[in-house]
Amino acid sequence: MPRVGHGPRQVERAKDFKGTIRRLLGYVGRHRLAVLLACLFAVGSVVFNIVGPRVLGTVTTRLFEGLVATVQGTGSVDFGWIGATLLGLLGIYLASSACSLVQGWLMTGVTQKICYRMRKEIAEKISVVPMGYFNEHSKGDVLSRITNDVDTLGQSLNQSVTQLITSVTQVVGVLVMMLSISLPLTGVTVLTLPASLLIVGVVVHFSQRYFREQQQVLGTVNGIVEEDFAGQGVIQVFDRADSAVEAFERQNDRLFTSAWRSQFLSGLMMPLMSLVGNMGYVGVVVVGAGLCLTGQAGPGDIQSFIQYVRNFTQPIQQIANVSNTLQSMAAATERVFEFLSAPEETEPAEARVPARREGRVEFDHVRFGYVPGQTVIHDFSCVAEPGQTVAIVGPTGAGKTTLIKLLQRFWDVDAGSLSVDGIDVRQWDRAALREEFAMVLQDTWLFNGTIRENIRYGRPDATDEEVEEAARAARCDHFIHTLAGGYDFVINEEGTNLSQGQRQLVTIARAVLADRPALILDEATSNVDTRTEELIQRAMDELMRGRTSFVIAHRLSTIRSADVILVLRDGDVVEKGTHEELLARGGFYAELYNSQFEAA
Repeated sequence: MPRVGHGPRQVERAKDFKGTIRRLLGYVGRHRLAVLLACLFAVGSVVFNIVGPRVLGTVTTRLFEGLVATVQGTGSVDFGWIGATLLGLLGIYLASSACSLVQGWLMTGVTQKICYRMRKEIAEKISVVPMGYFNEHSKGDVLSRITNDVDTLGQSLNQSVTQLITSVTQVVGVLVMMLSISLPLTGVTVLTLPASLLIVGVVVHFSQRYFREQQQVLGTVNGIVEEDFAGQGVIQVFDRADSAVEAFERQNDRLFTSAWRSQFLSGLMMPLMSLVGNMGYVGVVVVGAGLCLTGQAGPGDIQSFIQYVRNFTQPIQQIANVSNTLQSMAAATERVFEFLSAPEETEPAEARVPARREGRVEFDHVRFGYVPGQTVIHDFSCVAEPGQTVAIVGPTGAGKTTLIKLLQRFWDVDAGSLSVDGIDVRQWDRAALREEFAMVLQDTWLFNGTIRENIRYGRPDATDEEVEEAARAARCDHFIHTLAGGYDFVINEEGTNLSQGQRQLVTIARAVLADRPALILDEATSNVDTRTEELIQRAMDELMRGRTSFVIAHRLSTIRSADVILVLRDGDVVEKGTHEELLARGGFYAELYNSQFEAA
């Protein structure tokens, strides 16, 4: 099943790794005290951990010397000192664990607060992003940025910050301890560093591109899943299930390939670093044996050093893992910031709101196109006086719904002007402008909740009595009482436990409850039967009385009482008048009107 935007994408590297990290640090900076304390506790944990092998080595040497003295008859093992030292060592390791626990608690709190803030900003951003953005990006891709990318950021940030601090601290601290034990053995260990750094650099270079591709394709896969789930009925009816599965599998294969490559390359780190570490062990054992034979080092020193070699190579491996984590985090964070940096709906410097809201609307030579160079509305002029009903009719694609989008300022006109109550909509406060209108669309939108909550969405402070009165006005009170729970009946996520007509009635009741100065009815009765349509039409006639109303209709019989009918054709008004006047002319409107009966 063909889909726009589901084709192969160009594999990209992170566009601005440094810029992304720098911007992320701005979020982290709000919690600088907690991060600083976490880093201090992380350093403390490492310091306590580093001291342990040296103390244990001292105990080993003292025990070895005591055993030798016992055999030679010149002394004995001082078990009191050894016991006290081991108890002190236990305290050191307990302190290390306590510090690690505290730093983990602090960083978890910081990362979750950052994720919370980002999700909040994304949710706020959605309401101010121009509608054109969602024409270019699938809902699944936006959803992926809110869920997968923010989760990846949180997990990666929690792991990488403290791990980077502890790893660097451990490398420096272990290096100091090794130097204090033996310079030759330290030299052998340090020789493994160039090989470790080379491995890290090569793996990072090749894996970075695949981490970004993985996040991008994941957004595409989420978009396909969302579309297929919402359109499952259509897919089954047209027998396109196999095609849908094939389209999904193509993107799933891309996700598998990019994820496999990124994880495989990053997985090479551990075995390669282990190989380098084992080579260091061999070198330390060989050189350490020679130092023991010459008396330049004791058994406890060699034991401590072997532990330090492990503690020296381990943080280098962790740094390598952090580099991979940072790549994944940067790719995910960049996608979040891309959305947060998307253009927003512009607001005037000094937004205006009329002193009186009467509902007067004027289109003055409006021209508009969704895409530059492709005009949809060429030269549209119309004045709707307060209380008038303006019907807009015409064939599909004539630009009827486009006019409504301009009226709500989902889009701005390219030329001309559109005024509401004498103020150009571009000078209005956008939220106040949209509060001017109640709207009922052909495509119903209901959320998971009770019928009462869905109707009250039109006016949150409405009482239960007002909600029920609005339902009676919309002619849906009767069917609501037939449902289990009545007004407390819970509508599911897709609204499929109500019929299409019932869903439409609930949205009409919502518009009734909103009680706005102006109404927009876009095919509001298209999904109900003829008898219900007649009942709704009576309610609409009562509702529209005294309000400026814009009615888009294909059933021309429903707009016969309109004060003025605008007939659109290819973005232009070709006829204008009342129902009787337009029929008498015998023009395009009469042709549209009569064609309905011919089709019947």
